[in-house]
Formats: sequence, C-alpha cells, structure tokens
Amino acid sequence: MIVVQKHYKDPTLKIFALSSNKTLAEKIAREVGVELGEIDIARFADGEIKVSIDESVRGDQIYIIQGTSAPVNDNLMELMITVDALRRASAANINIVMPYYGYARQDRKAQPREPITSKLVANMLEMVGADRIIALDLHAAQIQGFFDIPVDHLLGAPLLANYFIDNGLVGDDVVVVSPDHGGVTRARKLAEFLKSPIAIVDKRRPKANVAEVMNIVGDVDGKTAVIIDDMIDTAGTITLAAQALMDRGAKAVYATCTHPVLSGPAVERLEKSCIKKVIVTDSIQLKPEQQIEKIEVVSIDQLVAEAIKRIHENRSVSPLFKEKFTVID
Repeated sequence: MIVVQKHYKDPTLKIFALSSNKTLAEKIAREVGVELGEIDIARFADGEIKVSIDESVRGDQIYIIQGTSAPVNDNLMELMITVDALRRASAANINIVMPYYGYARQDRKAQPREPITSKLVANMLEMVGADRIIALDLHAAQIQGFFDIPVDHLLGAPLLANYFIDNGLVGDDVVVVSPDHGGVTRARKLAEFLKSPIAIVDKRRPKANVAEVMNIVGDVDGKTAVIIDDMIDTAGTITLAAQALMDRGAKAVYATCTHPVLSGPAVERLEKSCIKKVIVTDSIQLKPEQQIEKIEVVSIDQLVAEAIKRIHENRSVSPLFKEKFTVID
C-alpha cells in the first residue's frame, strides 16, 4: 500500500499546466501540494502560439502537464514552444508529463514509404530540450526506446482494476478480454489483479479505423466479460467485440481503457452498444457531449502526483505499477 502525503514543500519543484487538460493538471498539483506555475498562452490571429513564463524558473525542476490529444498538432506545438521557453529561462530540468502520447499508433512502417511518426515526435521533444518523459499506457511499450532520455512509463491497469474490484467483478465468473492479439499483455495484467482468466478477440482490420471481428479465443459463456484496450478511438473495434462476446454467451460486457479518444461516431456507438459500462481515465478530458451515463471516469491524479514526487526525490516508481493508494491530509 502506498501512502500519499498531500503536503509537499520544495520551492524548486514547479508544475505548469498547458491547454490540453487543465482540470487534470490542477488535480495533480493539488495532490503534490504545490500551486500551478504562472504561464500565459496566447494565439495570434493567424494561429501562431505565444508562450510567456510569468515567474522565475532559474535552477528549478519543472514538470509540464500536457497530453497531445485533439487538437493534436496544436497541443504538440504548444508543448515544444513551452519547453523552449523554459530552457531559455534556465530551468535546471524539464520533465514532460504526457498523460496521452499522440501519434503513438504510428510506431512502425506497416506499408512501404510510411513514416514512423511516434519516433519523429520523440526526436522533436528531445531536440527542443526535454530531460525526461513521464507517459501513461503508451500504445506500444517499445516507444520508450525511441527516446535517448529517461522515460517513466506508468500503467493504468492498477487504477482500472480498483474499479472492478470495488464492484465485485473478480474471480472465475469474470473473463478479461483483449480486443486483439497485440493487447494480450495488457489483458493479462488486468486479469492478474482480478484473478480472472483471459480471452482474445481474433479480428482482421481491412483499413484504418475499420475492424471486423473473426473469432473469440477462450471461454466466455456465462461470464461477465471485461474488454480492455489502451484507447477507444472511434469505438468500432470495441463495440463489435462486445457484440461478438454476447453472441458467444457472455452474460454482460464491460469495456475499459486508459485513453478515451472518442473520435467521430464513438459516443453514439457506445450508447447504442450492448456494453453495460465504459470505464476510462481522465488522461484525456471529456467534452460535455461525451459525458454520457454509460461512461465512468477514474482519475489518474494520485498516480501521476506520486510519480512526480518519487522522481523528484530519486525514489523508485515501480511500486506504482501494483499498489493501491491511501491519502493522508
């Protein structure tokens, strides 16, 4: 069990919030026990971004909270400009906290003459002056190897598992389902927490954002199925998988992911689907129209805050992969 101290006094630790998820940044800063740093972000009429750091950061340890969710390119450019401003203001170390790493799905050449854009993003962040990346549930763990600076890769599975444990969804009556073969490791991790077996959806993807379910590998008959993925984008894969599980005899289907991207028809598909509940984290801030009754949000604020404090104090972050939190005011 990890005991989280909510009062932290070190004037060299400063947290800055950019535009992608200010609500999460405020919660993280509150959990760490510091005030958010003073920063002004403006845009010229033509869309250029202007960043002004409104306090001294000379010699400080800086943590920037900025995911690169939609609008992806604006948030990425805003992040790089801020890193440049902090470096030129003589910050000692610049640590980027990326609750969601955009372009992570472009991590290899799937066809001839394609870029590896997640590697390009890593190069840009290093070039501009980042000293460390703190990421949550990267689409592919090997993206850590795209960086030549330290990467702390946090996992959402322990937080998501707590929801199901607290609601009694554990044991042999539950089956954890990976929506594809690539997500088996993630499903097995959640299954270990829930002490449940796993199953796999064998599917074919004819083109991007289109998935066709082919078969279910594993026993789901009479069980409550929990589909886990790193993200839900258009929700095509996860709703098709849910229906296939029900057709194979599952008595109920839950879905869970770390990153609720929820592009295009995703919310409508989830509402119309047979999925009972969708449990997500606040790594990406939901828009008002996405906050439907079927979606429940688990916050990552304590996880990220504790990671920041452990990194700042040169302590291990590995206990965060498997422990619950107890907060002491």
